[in-house]
Amino acid sequence: MKILCLHGKGTSGAIFKSQTAALRARLTDLPIEWDFLDGFHPSDPAAGIDLFYAPPYYAWYRDDTPTEIETCRQHLHDHISTHGPYAAVMSFSQGAAVACAYALLHLAQHPPAPLPFHAAIFICAGAPLAIMQQVGYEIAPQVWEQDRVSRQALAAQADAAAILLKGSQRWSAGVGVAVEEEEQAIRKAIVPPAQKVKIGVPTVHVYGNRDPRFAAGIQLSQACEEGSRKMFDHGGGHEIPRTERVTSGIAGLVRWALKEGGVV
Repeated sequence: MKILCLHGKGTSGAIFKSQTAALRARLTDLPIEWDFLDGFHPSDPAAGIDLFYAPPYYAWYRDDTPTEIETCRQHLHDHISTHGPYAAVMSFSQGAAVACAYALLHLAQHPPAPLPFHAAIFICAGAPLAIMQQVGYEIAPQVWEQDRVSRQALAAQADAAAILLKGSQRWSAGVGVAVEEEEQAIRKAIVPPAQKVKIGVPTVHVYGNRDPRFAAGIQLSQACEEGSRKMFDHGGGHEIPRTERVTSGIAGLVRWALKEGGVV
């Protein structure tokens, strides 16, 4: 079975492959072929990424406007049609926003047709707010402002200077813990449409309570059926965890999603 892997903005398929090595090592007993795709546009490196990885770097789209995302969706559709089928999609940050947007647009435009994957894993997701609004989600005004502020906070906490000065401690400054009450408040700020534009395949949502963008991951989960989703707080920042405890937990959820999706 094949799993499509979508990296974050300012990285690459090769970088995402390296970042997920510890997680994938816990799934080697499964017959998985991992397809690490590069984004469709050259990009500057993500904040701090050039300390660890050489270019090239890519993004899936230049701006998160509906037009840009629709163009990205078409390119991704062409890749899936040529290289699929895929059992699942695994994505990080902007890649998660792309995967979610792809699914929502597919469901809105082709409601009888099933999605071209049976499960989805979203890691430190970005929420495709413009597409969610386009397909009928009601998004409170404060969500847009929170999205803007959190992007700025991420850029500041993830840059090279912060990494060299504070290391992993850079994620702790000024970031609240995503306790259950806060998660519920975030969910209530986005109301799904009455019609069925929700991702129904099993989904795994991995976020870190020290990530300035943790709210985006919870917001994206609103686009997925509650009964078919599982949440996992890895306790860190905007990063792909590599510790034994966390990778074991995520690997277990990946197994759950693949089993629930009927591909293992």
